[in-house]
Amino acid sequence: MNPSYLAVEIKRLFRSMRFLIFVVAFPVLMFLLQANVFTKASDPDHAAIVAVVMVNMMAFGMFAAATTNGARLAIERASGWQRQLRLTPLSGASYLGGKAVSGLLVGLPALLLVPLVAIFIEHVHLGGGDWLRIIAGLWLGTIPLVLLGLLLGQLATPESLQPISMIVMLGMGFLGGLWIPIESMPSWMHDVAQLLPTYWLIGLVRPAVTNELLVSFPTAVAVLAGWAVVLGALVIRRYRKDSARV
Repeated sequence: MNPSYLAVEIKRLFRSMRFLIFVVAFPVLMFLLQANVFTKASDPDHAAIVAVVMVNMMAFGMFAAATTNGARLAIERASGWQRQLRLTPLSGASYLGGKAVSGLLVGLPALLLVPLVAIFIEHVHLGGGDWLRIIAGLWLGTIPLVLLGLLLGQLATPESLQPISMIVMLGMGFLGGLWIPIESMPSWMHDVAQLLPTYWLIGLVRPAVTNELLVSFPTAVAVLAGWAVVLGALVIRRYRKDSARV
């Protein structure tokens, strides 16, 4: 992976207004809204519910960063920039690796801003180990979503990617438990949720904020790793297929 190329990628994303809105501002605003809609300060479970909403919106911010990163890739394909890069010393592994790492790094604002707002405005208090599990778990657990964003960017055009990514992001967020509590879903929706990486991502970190165990830690790690392997293989295969056309 080329550090200079990675730095350029990150700077380009932070100059995007769409990125600043959907990845930085939107998760914070949705956290504040949901934290005051689903519960009241007088409710006995207020602190736990607010903490769960916080985790969900942190995950959503990382997912939004992943899809935004994929949108950049689609634009590069359509403009011919990706084809030009294949003619330079930059290897395919460095190109895709830079895209994947930038997708993880640009999600850090949501991963840090949402809990800061939760601490200072909604008075969420957790132990150091719990914070570490949430931040590290969500950051590393988002790898499959970053790879999904890259796959969409490799398959779609810039015009079609925006509606496709919104459908995927909102659909997987809704069914995966980012927007509504998984416990309130009917049984058939709960079964569908278990097919999605977002469900296992939330299950990975939920024990840090609630005593309710959705899934075991080893199972969540194994499922997310499986998603990462499959999606990574598809991204590489698609990139090689495009490379053969040069």
